[in-house]
Amino acid sequence: MDYIKAFVVGGLICVGVQIFMDKTKLMPGRIMVGMVCLGALLGALGIYEPFAKWAGCGATVPLSGFGNSLFKGVKKAVDQEGFIGIFKGEFTAAAVGLSAAIIFAYIATWFAKPHMKK
Repeated sequence: MDYIKAFVVGGLICVGVQIFMDKTKLMPGRIMVGMVCLGALLGALGIYEPFAKWAGCGATVPLSGFGNSLFKGVKKAVDQEGFIGIFKGEFTAAAVGLSAAIIFAYIATWFAKPHMKK
């Protein structure tokens, strides 16, 4: 049942973002940044964490989950180190995910032929 819940919640988040992309003239990059910021904001308000516990990967895998994890990293670093934690926390919280994305993107270039659009 957890898999079905995660699939439905993740799908609904994707559907909502797709509708937002179709109905506005915002570029996809801005919408992606908005999703990260929305996840961080909902995390700061204490809304995202209970939602993520209920929905599982359906809420933690989309970009809003990434924003929430950035917020949690900053909050933890600020609690431990004070003001300097604002600048360090997001990097420690997201280091593994960002490293994996960079490494796998690089590996993907071995099999695809990336080039600039004309």
